[in-house]
Amino acid sequence: VQLQASGGGLVQAGGSLRLSCAASGVTFNGATVAWFRQAPGKEREFVAAIFRSGGSRYYADSVKGRFTISRDNAKNTVYLQMNSLRPEDTAVYYCAVGRRLILSTISSVEGYDYWGQGTQVTVSS
Repeated sequence: VQLQASGGGLVQAGGSLRLSCAASGVTFNGATVAWFRQAPGKEREFVAAIFRSGGSRYYADSVKGRFTISRDNAKNTVYLQMNSLRPEDTAVYYCAVGRRLILSTISSVEGYDYWGQGTQVTVSS
């Protein structure tokens, strides 16, 4: 199983980036897909997720209204559109897949089975 994240980079505050995560060896069908992030010296934190096949989306309060998660099951790819970026969004962003995740654990690192290698997002002020 491999999750390949891409799309990170350096952007000014107020700018946008679109992250992608392509999976091989695991199907997105029926799975929960998510993005987490980890800033230096901090724990990994939940950003956004799409729960199983129902398509319900969940977001951290800090990114609501600015970030949008989407998925393309045919391409086994999950995306994170990030708008109105802020310096506090600076982190390494990780994609994750949970095959049998239950809703109560959607924001927990422990609920996910597979992780990508991470892509750096840096927002300058």
